Amino acid sequence: MSRGTPPWSDLPLFEGIDPEVIAAMGLRWSELGYAPGQLVFDREDPGRDVYFLLSGALLAVYWTADGREIIYTRIGTGSLIGELSAIDGGARSLAIFARSESRLLLLPETGFRRLLEEVPQVRARVMQDLVGRIRNLTRRANELSTYTIEQRLCAYLLRLALEAGSLRPGGLIADAPTHLEIAGSIGANREMVSRSMSRLARRGAIRTARRKIEIIDPDLLSEGL
Repeated sequence: MSRGTPPWSDLPLFEGIDPEVIAAMGLRWSELGYAPGQLVFDREDPGRDVYFLLSGALLAVYWTADGREIIYTRIGTGSLIGELSAIDGGARSLAIFARSESRLLLLPETGFRRLLEEVPQVRARVMQDLVGRIRNLTRRANELSTYTIEQRLCAYLLRLALEAGSLRPGGLIADAPTHLEIAGSIGANREMVSRSMSRLARRGAIRTARRKIEIIDPDLLSEGL
């Protein structure tokens, strides 16, 4: 981002929109920094501000009544966070943590609601994003109810590789999630994930190293799904 360029200018939500339209609204933006493991906001937090991830990575986490951690999703650069509370006035539904050193852009609820009301392209993109999340929830519910742990793991690794542009023989998933993160994402525990990863490696589907997963044979990963 060059000197004098507004921090929101490269966000996907505003792609193709005349920057002067957004600038003329006089919205109040604040840049914030978070260290790895730092809480952005907690579940049931009453705040309604909206955040955009400028750099780094976040985790959306939910804890069950018995204290088990479920990782709802990994949040990547450019993502919009917290918009549900700004839209319906409800409390936060998930806790958000920084997975790595992260920079976020904060927009107060009133500013976000103005964007929705006054900029049709923003409103349409937010709707599309919400529809995508509903589809992902449907897929995830289906996997949890019908897939084995190993099938869930294979589906998860295939999605990671696809998102990273690495779904090919020799494709690399860099900064890969830990076994604990994977477990929280697929409804398993770390030991189950470790055993399944080892089996996939022995079969020649993947190769693992520290925070890296190499896709050796995508077809083997997709067998049985």
